[in-house]
Amino acid sequence: MRRVLIVICMLAAVILSVLPAQADGKGANVYVIPINGEVEKGLHAYLKRAITSAEENKADLIIFDMNTPGGEVIAARDIGNLILNTKIRTATFVNSWAISAGSYIALNTEEIYMTPNATMGASAVIDQNGNTAGEKAESMWIAAMTGAAEEHGRDPEIAKAMVTPTVDLPKLKANGKLLTLTAEQALQVGYSKGTVKNIDALLAELGYEDANVHTVKSTFAESLARFITNPVVVPILLSIASLGLVLELYSPGFGLPGGMGISALLLFFYGHYVAGLAGYESLILFVLGIILIAAEFFLAGGIAGLLGTVAVIGSIILAGGNFVNMAISIIIALFLSVLLTIIMLKVFGKRMNIFKKLILTDSTNTESGYVSNVNRLELIGRVGVTITPLRPSGTVKMEDERLDVVAEGSFIENNTKVKVVKVEGSRIVVREM
Repeated sequence: MRRVLIVICMLAAVILSVLPAQADGKGANVYVIPINGEVEKGLHAYLKRAITSAEENKADLIIFDMNTPGGEVIAARDIGNLILNTKIRTATFVNSWAISAGSYIALNTEEIYMTPNATMGASAVIDQNGNTAGEKAESMWIAAMTGAAEEHGRDPEIAKAMVTPTVDLPKLKANGKLLTLTAEQALQVGYSKGTVKNIDALLAELGYEDANVHTVKSTFAESLARFITNPVVVPILLSIASLGLVLELYSPGFGLPGGMGISALLLFFYGHYVAGLAGYESLILFVLGIILIAAEFFLAGGIAGLLGTVAVIGSIILAGGNFVNMAISIIIALFLSVLLTIIMLKVFGKRMNIFKKLILTDSTNTESGYVSNVNRLELIGRVGVTITPLRPSGTVKMEDERLDVVAEGSFIENNTKVKVVKVEGSRIVVREM
């Protein structure tokens, strides 16, 4: 009996020693993952690595430190799934903005906290031209937003009001406007669990003030990938690539334009590969296309260059992950490259050495030493006899030489003496004696 009591006391001591540590967060691991700037495809790769690192190190809490104006819907959807699949407790700290795609990411976390000046919402789907997307895209996004809200017990009508202005919530927004929650409003409707000034205050609020805090920063490769996969940067990068390759195709050898084009394409594929979008199949197709384009310098006919161009465009679409967006980016790039080529040829064509390969600036004039025919000036004043009638052209025999001549008048008969009065290149003009 005595031994049993000793064992019970020891177990109680262990339990009591553990409980305070859990209550005040001592020894706990908290991972802070910043989400700054636009939401794009490269962000998914960074967050995947950060969440995986937190899982491997048995983190107790992940805080997404968010300040984003939004971004790509597809990228946000993938990030939301990434957050839902982790078993670690998650919280979003909106330290300024959680707009559009950012609000969807926040809704996928278990808890949301905001700074006093933070806002959240305005989540309508916008296309690349800045216009509201069609009914189909809006319906899909409404379902995604309301589903994320319901997953963690939040009012789905509020999430719907962030996407479409048709939802009537007079206490929160004007009729016909998208809903954007302030920190106070988010707290009132239960979307936010609290308003805090900074991460330290949030940790104290959650009971992790003494926890081991790990901030996961993006690597240089991830930062570069995020920049390259930005929807604004992709068309610019492809424009540089297409412009460089177009100039290179019409100039002999391989020089600066070709190097510029290849470098831009390599950057594009590097960023999309790091972001996990470009697979080996797109890289192989790209390399094959470059080989065919290079073969065009040695083969006639243009077939190799055409096939190479098609292969490169196909590899770009495969690497982009979204056919429609990449097709639009390629069309924009081709339009800009053609426009820039015309402008550069018109404005700088005769001034820059690089365009002298594309533009023929020399003229075959007499002053430059070019002669299309022998100029027989020594014939002027010499006399010959027509051996054919001149109507007004014909043939004259001058000593032992037969010459094709043109009569100065309208007609000269055969066996008539004529005199050369003018020589203009191959045109010899004669007059009847």
